[in-house]
Amino acid sequence: MTEPLLEVRGLTTEFRLRSGIRRVVDGIDLIIESGRTLCLVGESGSGKSQTALSIMGLVDHPGHLADGSSVRYRGDELTTRSESVLRQLRGNEISMIFQEPMSSLNPSHRVGAQIAEAVLLHRKVSKPQAMERAIEMLTLVGVPDPGRRAMSFPHQLSGGLRQRVMIAMALSCDPRLLIADEPTTALDVTIQAQILDLMRELKERLGMAILLITHDLGVVAEMADDVAVMYAGRIVEYGSVADTFERPKHPYTKALLTSIPVVGMRSDQRLKVIPGTVPSPRRWPTGCRFADRCDFAFEPCRASYPPLEPVDDQRVACWLHDERYAERVGSP
Repeated sequence: MTEPLLEVRGLTTEFRLRSGIRRVVDGIDLIIESGRTLCLVGESGSGKSQTALSIMGLVDHPGHLADGSSVRYRGDELTTRSESVLRQLRGNEISMIFQEPMSSLNPSHRVGAQIAEAVLLHRKVSKPQAMERAIEMLTLVGVPDPGRRAMSFPHQLSGGLRQRVMIAMALSCDPRLLIADEPTTALDVTIQAQILDLMRELKERLGMAILLITHDLGVVAEMADDVAVMYAGRIVEYGSVADTFERPKHPYTKALLTSIPVVGMRSDQRLKVIPGTVPSPRRWPTGCRFADRCDFAFEPCRASYPPLEPVDDQRVACWLHDERYAERVGSP
């Protein structure tokens, strides 16, 4: 077997607060192969963005990666690397599109200069060559009149164009891995579709891998090869997009899928909702963290957290699939 491009094992992100240590990401495992898209999906507050920042080594103080966390990129352990080494990787081999382009772009610099700055940092080129590359990337991501747009400030661009600028910046050094955190948030439906089409086209053209973070299952169905469903800091289900959508195993995954509106619904039909909210890291429940919101929870669910184990072609963290409880009444 070939070595995965990115392998995450036991990733745990802790914040040391006056009130105690809070684990916002709690021992997750992920694998991303070259040329594939892994979607990390879950409700707001599940820890998706913190997972991406942890992989990039960008967790702010007082946060830190706990002992035992492993992030291996092309076989190289990143958690033990110096900040200078990580800076060489970020924006070069591994790039990230942040959630809100208006707050990620510098409002006082022209967008072309911001893209060129990333090129100058990682490539041995002159300033004119870097600007030429910036305009080339704006062209690649479909920005109209790229030479003129390169001279614009972020506030002079629409939300869709700002997002394209962020993608151009992320791709300017031909990364092997692109991490995209909710890249279509706050964009209208038409622009969302254009951005997703662009990402899919660039992945196929450049052969890069994508870690796509989203709460939108429609985006997952359109973009993913593999899916990791995250809830309250942990992965509860992991598998191919086909298996996860056609044969979901975890009650949380099933609840997410049944909460999606479908074409042809009657006006008197109500969407199924998941009662309650994602628990806070300040008070993670004992046992399965979804138990209080689950229609199928029983005694073992509240006693201890289930391990993420193989079930058919997926991996699932749910006591309902443990053979010791196969005779219990009800099924997920």
